[in-house]
Amino acid sequence: MTEPVQTPRVFPQRVFSGIQPSGNLQLGNYLGALKRFAAAQDNGIETIYCIVDMHAITVWQDPADLTRATRELAAGFIASGGDPERSILFNQSQVVGHAQLAWIFDCVARLGWMNRMTQFKDKAGKNAEAVSLGLFAYPALMAADILLYHATHVPVGEDQKQHVELTRDIAAKFNHDYGVDFFPMPEPVIEGAATRVMSLRDGSKKMSKSDPSDMSRINLTDDADTIASKIRKARTDAEPLPETLEGLKDRPEARNLVNIYAALADTSPEAVVAEFAGQGFGAFKPALADLAVAQLTPISGEMRRLTSDPAEIDRILARGAERANAIAAPVIDRTYDIVGMIRGAL
Repeated sequence: MTEPVQTPRVFPQRVFSGIQPSGNLQLGNYLGALKRFAAAQDNGIETIYCIVDMHAITVWQDPADLTRATRELAAGFIASGGDPERSILFNQSQVVGHAQLAWIFDCVARLGWMNRMTQFKDKAGKNAEAVSLGLFAYPALMAADILLYHATHVPVGEDQKQHVELTRDIAAKFNHDYGVDFFPMPEPVIEGAATRVMSLRDGSKKMSKSDPSDMSRINLTDDADTIASKIRKARTDAEPLPETLEGLKDRPEARNLVNIYAALADTSPEAVVAEFAGQGFGAFKPALADLAVAQLTPISGEMRRLTSDPAEIDRILARGAERANAIAAPVIDRTYDIVGMIRGAL
């Protein structure tokens, strides 16, 4: 007698993205993440955006700063075009299922798997014995973040691909150990190289909130005059823009401004160079300033409006957490049933 063929379970498509609340959002955060999040809402797939405050505390966080950074990131998401009604936006700690599933996955994942995570080695450096256990184990929490929603697609940079592969390993081992087809095998969606936004004062350094000079970065709360002034005063050289992008190879400050223009205009650096070839920065900087002001001033104005009303941000995050929990709670219930955990009626 022929055994019936088992048809693999088909999971509805769902995208999950997590972003840490680092505080003091700047242009790099917008071009590298927030702008992409807003655009992803138009792809016709359910999108879940989680502010991963539980991941944030794997290193010490001042509580007041963590609260402020979480609200600021939510405001940045909305101001950048993210719609908390079209997507689900919430902070991780409001949905208890993240911690519940993370513990189960801590018991599924193998120590050797964690030891192979290169990002831990990079973050811990030579001081690995002194870092928190949370920092070592956080890939299991990341797996829980993804699988708690049965997410099928996870947009990540190349440096995070390993963690999605670990998530797949954990899902496969759980399914195998318990003889179920419950968790999906999420696919990493490797995004194109994000615009690497460099300092306006030193083209060899990444734009950063930690730079002591505020003139080195464009903050998402800067007003129009401040944005224009920072671009006008950005460090450049005396040479005009070349005919081809190759001509910027050894001109990091010039290349940085061309990259910023291209990212804001949704075009390529090659197209920007072709448009401004032979022109000096006396012509290019005003054009970039006008573009940046037009693109970023509405965002900075909305950021200031939202952050002035923390209660409204908290309400949006709480509503997002309710919607997230409506997906997560049945997954946790079924997981507990599979594992054999008894739960009384509450």
